[in-house]
Amino acid sequence: MGSKLKNIGLISLGVIAGIGASIQFDAIAQKSAAAPLPLEELRQLADVFGLIKSDYVEPADDKKLLTEAISGMVASLDPHSAYLDKKAYKELRESTQGKFVGLGIEVGMEDGYIKVVSPIEDSPAYRAGIKAGDLITRLDATPVKGLTLEQAVKRMRGEPNTKITLTISRKEEDKPLIFNITRQEIRVQSVKGKIVEPGYAWLRVTQFQEPTVDDMAKKIAAIYAQEPNLKGLVLDLRNDPGGVLPGAIGVSAAFLPKDAVVVTTNGQLPSSKASFYAKREYYANPGNDPLARLPEALKKVPMVVLVNTGSASASEIVAGALQDYKRATIMGTQTFGKGSVQSVIALPPDRNTAVKLTTARYYTPNGRSIQAKGIVPDVMVDEYADGDGLNGLRLREADLTKHLSNDTDKGPEVKAPKVDELEEAQNIAAAEKKRKPLEFGSKDDFQLAQALNQLKGLPVQVSKVKPDNRSESDKDAKPSKDDKPAPADGAIIKKDEPKDEKK
Repeated sequence: MGSKLKNIGLISLGVIAGIGASIQFDAIAQKSAAAPLPLEELRQLADVFGLIKSDYVEPADDKKLLTEAISGMVASLDPHSAYLDKKAYKELRESTQGKFVGLGIEVGMEDGYIKVVSPIEDSPAYRAGIKAGDLITRLDATPVKGLTLEQAVKRMRGEPNTKITLTISRKEEDKPLIFNITRQEIRVQSVKGKIVEPGYAWLRVTQFQEPTVDDMAKKIAAIYAQEPNLKGLVLDLRNDPGGVLPGAIGVSAAFLPKDAVVVTTNGQLPSSKASFYAKREYYANPGNDPLARLPEALKKVPMVVLVNTGSASASEIVAGALQDYKRATIMGTQTFGKGSVQSVIALPPDRNTAVKLTTARYYTPNGRSIQAKGIVPDVMVDEYADGDGLNGLRLREADLTKHLSNDTDKGPEVKAPKVDELEEAQNIAAAEKKRKPLEFGSKDDFQLAQALNQLKGLPVQVSKVKPDNRSESDKDAKPSKDDKPAPADGAIIKKDEPKDEKK
C-alpha cells in the first residue's frame, strides 16, 4: 500500500481539496491591521529578495518571486489556506455553481506520485477508465516525481477540449497504462434520488453547490409525487466532500424545525462568531424559498443519514445537526473531520486574485467541534458485509500536516491507521481489487440495505469497530435556541460582488 496520502486535491476543481463548507467572500479594504508589522522580519525578506535579484545564477522575475512568497506564507498556516491566482480564483467561483473544467479526479500525493483517490462519476477520467488507487507517473512527457501536488494540479488544468496524456501505474498491471483524456466542462449533478422500494426513498447529495437546495426540493417533490405515503428516507452523504454553507443549511432546514440552529462558528474576528438558522434568509435569495413547496410530512418522516470517511465539511454540518436534534439516525463510518471555515478575500488592485484563509471553526448545535474529529455515527456499519474495505485506511483531516486541532475535545484526534504498520493492509488491498466498484444506491449497496433495515425495525449488521469520541454530556445535551440570530447576510456568500449583481 505504501505510505498514506500526504495531501489531497480535486483536479476537477483546480484547487486544493477541502474547500470548506463556507466559501465566504470579503474585500481586503474592509480589514484593518490588528498589530504593528514586524519591521525587522520584513527588512530581512527585502534583503533576501535583493540577494536573489543580484546574486542568483539567472535573472529572476520580480512578480514570480513575490507571488511564490505569498503562496508559501499562506500555505504554511494549515492545509486549507491558499493563495489563489487568477485561474484558481475563477475556478473556485465556478465550482460553487456546479460546473468547472477539468479531468474529474480526486487526487492525493503518495511516495512522490499522484494517487487517484476516486474519479468523479461521469467525468472524462471516469469514462476513460481511471480507477481509485491508480498512480499517475507522467503528465504528458513530464515525470510527476519531484513535482508538488499543486504543480501537478496546474499541469492537469487547461482549457475545454484540450487533451492530456496520463501515464498510470496500476498494481494489478505489469506495464504502465496510457490514457489520453480530453478536458471538459464538468457539471456535477449534486442531488440524486429515487424510490428504492415501496414506501422508502433514497436521496443523495454528491456535493453542496449553489443549486443544491433547489435541486433537492425538486427531487423530493418528485419522490412524494410517486410515493405520497413515504415511510422512510435515506439521506446519503457518503463521499460528499462539502461545498457552500447555504447548501448545508438548506438541506438541514428541510428536515429540522423552523428557526432551529443548524451550525455555529467561532474565530478571531467578531464577524466569525455567528449562528446560522433554518431560515430562508440563510439558504436562499430574497423572494425564493424552495423549501416552502415541500410537504409538511417531510419534517417527520423517519430518516437515516449515511456517512463515511469521505463525508466532509458541509456533509458533517448536516449530519451533526440532524444527530444533535435526534432527527435522524446517523449510520456508516466516522466522517473526515473538516470543520473549519475558509473565507475568500479578493486582493487589490484588480481583485482577480485572492487568499483563501481559514477564519473560524464549525460547531454542531450542541457545541461539538467538528474539526479533526468528525461525526461519529449512532450506528457503525461497514461498507461491505465482510468489512470496511479501504474506507478505514483513508486519509482524515487529523492526518494532514499543520491541521487545526479540535478545541472542544482534548482527547486523541481520530487518525487513519498507519498503513505501513498494518499487517493486513496488503491483504485488504488485494481483496479490494477483486471487488466490483460500488455504486451508491444500487441493489449491491450494503450500507443502504442496512439503513432500510433500520427504518423498518429489522436487524442491522453493525461493524465490529465502534469508535465513540463523544462524551456522555454531548450525547445527552439538547441544542440551545437561546443565541440571538446573526445578521441575515451572515450566511450569504460572494460579498465581494456588487449588490445589484444577480447571485
